[in-house]
Amino acid sequence: MKFIVSLLLISSCILQTATAQEKWDLRRCVEYALANNISVKQADIDARRADLTLKQSQLSQYPTANFSSNAGINSGRSINPTTNQFTQQQLFSSGFNIQSGVTVFNWFSIKNQIAANQLDADAARTNIEKLRNDISLNVATAYLLVLVSQEQANIANVAVQQTLQNLDNTSKRVEAGALPELNLAEIEAQLARDSSSLISAQNSVLQNILSLKALLTLDASQSFAVDMPPLDKIPVESLAELQPEVVYALAMANLPQQKLNDLRIKAASKFVEVSKAQMYPSITMFGNLASNYANNKVPVVSVTPTGNFKDNGSIVTIAGNNYNVMSPEFNTIVNTTHTAFGTQLKDNFRQNIGIGLNVPIFNGGSAKIGWKRSILNVKSLELVKQQADLTLKNDIYKSYTDAVSSIQQYNASLKGVETAEKAYNFAEKRYQLGLLSTIDFLTNQNNLTRAKVQKAQAQVDYVFRLKLLEFYKGQGIKL
Repeated sequence: MKFIVSLLLISSCILQTATAQEKWDLRRCVEYALANNISVKQADIDARRADLTLKQSQLSQYPTANFSSNAGINSGRSINPTTNQFTQQQLFSSGFNIQSGVTVFNWFSIKNQIAANQLDADAARTNIEKLRNDISLNVATAYLLVLVSQEQANIANVAVQQTLQNLDNTSKRVEAGALPELNLAEIEAQLARDSSSLISAQNSVLQNILSLKALLTLDASQSFAVDMPPLDKIPVESLAELQPEVVYALAMANLPQQKLNDLRIKAASKFVEVSKAQMYPSITMFGNLASNYANNKVPVVSVTPTGNFKDNGSIVTIAGNNYNVMSPEFNTIVNTTHTAFGTQLKDNFRQNIGIGLNVPIFNGGSAKIGWKRSILNVKSLELVKQQADLTLKNDIYKSYTDAVSSIQQYNASLKGVETAEKAYNFAEKRYQLGLLSTIDFLTNQNNLTRAKVQKAQAQVDYVFRLKLLEFYKGQGIKL
């Protein structure tokens, strides 16, 4: 007997240590999970990458421009890049080049690529919404499990307290000789059973709290307690406002998963056009500006007259007389000069502009096969959407059927608690008067405890089923 009481005290202390902390309501749980969930963070990175891909495809429709330069030293026999002549002197040369190009027409491949990437970016952002919805639903489900387990623990605790009270009363009556010791033994056995149920219920609370912590990515050792709102105070819509055909229509329009499937199909359709364009000719324009420089020495020849003349060996006959032809003498001076850097760049400056045509003739069938593969991808995504829509419809109709059943079970559990309480009250009075056996009294007590547990389970199930239908309508989960 003392062992049972000690065990109850220990389990109660453990539960109080785990729950006597700052309370977390559902909103705080959901907000924390969304802010710290790794899948959401990864989806956010994927969305930002999709935005960068979109930006790059948008910039690809503008002309490209690149600058290049080179410099080097040549020794021995080499070609002077500025004169295109052979030279034997050591030569330092450099070149400068600016190139530009633009796609003029490629059967709207760039346009369709931009549209496809835009849809991919939208799909990536919608995927974040889908993950946030899924996490919110999972957290709400785990939160409700904590609530129902706490309610069951409370019921089990009340049952233990009732049994302890009955044990005390019975013990006094046994000591007074009004009841046999068998009655006391039966009460003690009931206390052992109730204590076991309480410990199991408290363990369920701790296990469900650990599961909720895992969804929140909280450390298992972190202090944590759930704010327990009265189940009767949780607002729910009436079943008349949650007809399955209406909920399905709203779900198709509002749920991120359905939007995500539509966006992926549209993006894949655009990629079909991109793949198709690869099989047709494309036209490009290009231009180039270039110049170069070399530090070679250019020979410069200057001729200066000396004032002297010499016979050049020629004879001229004038009026029958022969005369020797005299030619002036010159001094020839050979110097070298260097053309300035700026002058060379100006003198060697050249430009070109042109149009390019690329006609795919045979490339191993890669373009055509890629096009056919993109068509099959669209068909595959359409089947995925069809299956998702069908699954959603089945889930909504099943949830509605479950909601109807849970409401009926909840109403029945209310009646069960009412009749069990009435029977227990009568049994307690008869037991106090010695008109009812201990076994019969304990049976009534167990029936009441079981009815209360069934009511708590039915109530949580009823609330969850209606909240699930509200979720499908696109209203989220709110308690």
